[in-house]
Amino acid sequence: MPQRSMRLGLYVNLFADKADRPRLTDAVEQVRMAEQAGFDWVVLGERHVHRPGYHEAVTSLAYLAAHTERIGLATAGLIAPVYHPVWLAETLAHIDVLSGGRLTAGFVLGYRPEEFALFGTEPRERVSRFEECLELVTRLWTEDEVTHDGRWTSLDNAFVSPRPVQSPRPRIWNGGRVPAALERTARMCDGWTTSFNETDEELPEKIAQYLAYPRGKASLGAEVIVCREGYAAATSQEARGALEAPLRDLYDAYGSWKRTSMDAARYAQEWDDIEARSVIGSVDQCVQRLGQYGEMGADGVVLRVQPPGMPQADALSAIETFGTQVLPQLTERTGVF
Repeated sequence: MPQRSMRLGLYVNLFADKADRPRLTDAVEQVRMAEQAGFDWVVLGERHVHRPGYHEAVTSLAYLAAHTERIGLATAGLIAPVYHPVWLAETLAHIDVLSGGRLTAGFVLGYRPEEFALFGTEPRERVSRFEECLELVTRLWTEDEVTHDGRWTSLDNAFVSPRPVQSPRPRIWNGGRVPAALERTARMCDGWTTSFNETDEELPEKIAQYLAYPRGKASLGAEVIVCREGYAAATSQEARGALEAPLRDLYDAYGSWKRTSMDAARYAQEWDDIEARSVIGSVDQCVQRLGQYGEMGADGVVLRVQPPGMPQADALSAIETFGTQVLPQLTERTGVF
């Protein structure tokens, strides 16, 4: 497959602890560095019912919008089935307005029973709620008035004002790894975000599957966004030393959170398995890995460089190394980015 022009995103750590670390001031420092370094997006995830704390994603995105100028603002992803679509459309439209048109709205089905219970919804309802929600968000962003009598939502001449800055609307991403999720993404969205634990061996087939499904009438395209653990340092040993311990702690937590998910076992893999599906190592190794994803057909790679527990200085070091050394070499060698 010919190499395509790729973009780079920084997945920001929103986990808190008893001392509220990392504070959002830490996130601002990272994102400003990423903006200077040539990253294209800051990407936020969503989590609830986490006792140590997790900064709410939509308000955090607004906070980061106020402290940046150019970098894209993306979610990967918001749990669409638990939200009222009017609230979601209006809030995200306003972030696009406040940021001058920098929003990419990424969604997921969700998988934790605790999170569905928190919002008074049921996991068995999630697919129908998701589809109705995204249909209405798309219509509210692009139509003057929306009337709808659906399974979960009824609207009579509803509208969002102000509408998003981007025309015809912000791009929409969706995560998921089974064929039904890929088909839904192609039909209703503009980009597919992979799981962080999708293996490199699985990716080419999944990408081909996604691209083969018919696009919906409102689709703006078919981006492939590969999500990966990422850490660049002078040597692979230095990268592993900074990342391994906090990443293992995060994966232990994911094993518990995903106990009802089909991919729970993927978070128990050995370091060699993790490294084989990540962008971790020396500058040369990271350049090679990013180039490989371009050859697979990725339009962008989102890197999670700071698991909970990693010192801020280590996260900043990795971001700076990606920006000042990895990206220039990748551009020189392959012409991408």
